[in-house]
Amino acid sequence: MRSGMGTAAPGGGGWVDRLIGSSQRARVHHYTRYTLYTFAGVELVAVPLNMPQWIANSHPLSAVGTGVLILLHGLCNIQLTRVGLRWYLAEGRGVVWPGRLLAAHAVVTALIVALVFVSVAAGQAPETTVGALVSLWAFGISGPSLLLSQRQLWAGLGALVGAMIVGGTAAGMAAQLTLVLAVLSGGLSVLMAFTCRVTTWTLRVVNKLDAARETEARLAVAEERLRFGRDMHDVLGRNLSVIALKSELAAQLARRGSPSAVEQMTEVQRIARESQQEMREVVRGYREADLQAELAGARGVLEAAGIRCRIEDGGSTELPVAVQSALGWVVREGTTNVLRHAEAAGCVIRLRPPARGGIVAVLEMENDGVRGAGAAPGGSDGTGLRGLRGRLGALGGTLTAEPYGGGVAGAGAAGAGKGGSFRLTATVPVPSPAGAAARSRTGAVADAATDGAGREEPGAAVPRTGQREAGPPDAALLPGPAGDREVGA
Repeated sequence: MRSGMGTAAPGGGGWVDRLIGSSQRARVHHYTRYTLYTFAGVELVAVPLNMPQWIANSHPLSAVGTGVLILLHGLCNIQLTRVGLRWYLAEGRGVVWPGRLLAAHAVVTALIVALVFVSVAAGQAPETTVGALVSLWAFGISGPSLLLSQRQLWAGLGALVGAMIVGGTAAGMAAQLTLVLAVLSGGLSVLMAFTCRVTTWTLRVVNKLDAARETEARLAVAEERLRFGRDMHDVLGRNLSVIALKSELAAQLARRGSPSAVEQMTEVQRIARESQQEMREVVRGYREADLQAELAGARGVLEAAGIRCRIEDGGSTELPVAVQSALGWVVREGTTNVLRHAEAAGCVIRLRPPARGGIVAVLEMENDGVRGAGAAPGGSDGTGLRGLRGRLGALGGTLTAEPYGGGVAGAGAAGAGKGGSFRLTATVPVPSPAGAAARSRTGAVADAATDGAGREEPGAAVPRTGQREAGPPDAALLPGPAGDREVGA
């Protein structure tokens, strides 16, 4: 379901549109990454703001040298944040430890600290210039906090606080001012390190949850395949063994010229027909969808995902079984696409059976939070929509999927999802009771005639008219996660 609930069209819009139209996991990654980069780069502005008087009164070469050191420190911190993010998320696997970069960062930090305290001691800079070190340490810790262990971080923070106390005392600063700056720098550094570690840890949890969801989906597909294989084995295993034994017995009797061979082959034919019917029932049960169960399942799944779901059922139990099954597949496919291709806050499922004198049942699914809302309504459809159109087309129905203006009723203003809105509409003609009964009688007569034709020649295998060889169901039509992996591909 690409046209309305999927991502934005490739190449359309700028990088902001691509960012907004990306998946939720990708957006969390982008927001977290650029937030940490911002923390690391703030020192390039915060540190010089505490040095205006010093820079104005110092020698031009000294001012240029100080600016270069601050720039190098900021660039090292940004690069350490970039590498540290990869290191923390990969838990040290496949990422080279940036030892040289950490050493360069420490050396530049020591040079700036020494330069500030020497200038204060020499009277070239006021004592307020030491406040620049508070910004330097508070924002400069973001990169190393992702690379160092907790013990190393505490040791480094202790060294910074000690350097502040020793440097302030050596520079002749007031003891109270030195203590306040030491506590302030240590406290802000601990707060920034904690913020960076917790933020990146949250990103790691998001990655693991996404991987767990993919694993769960694969396991569900494998379990569904095993269940289908088990059902087929239970249905056909015994009958095929009996057919093999009776065919072998009939062959031996035929070699001896015994008329009992015909009886054995007649029995083989009967068992083969029974097996074919049982297999057809297994496949039919595997492919049919119960509308009531699908509506209840859609509500449960959507609300579990934090999406408010409102169902307006105008009388689904009054519809024929074939129509209920087709609309049940529409509900399942629409729910899957809301979960996979939208950041919805609300969804409404509206079922309108034929009114008095009417002949068409209508099912509508509306949701907000569509990513890439500017995509053309007539965009390419996924496998799921094509499969739905085939199911509805067999009953004379139609399916439309398109974005539309306005929000979803019942979503609420506070919880309205981002992006546009989308509507999936299925219409199915409902046959009249008289016509359905006539078709049922016609089908029964045809089946009886076919069975009678099959019994006229007991020794021959007469194929049933209109029956195709049964096989495993199409992947796009499988219920549950197996079908979900194909939908909207």
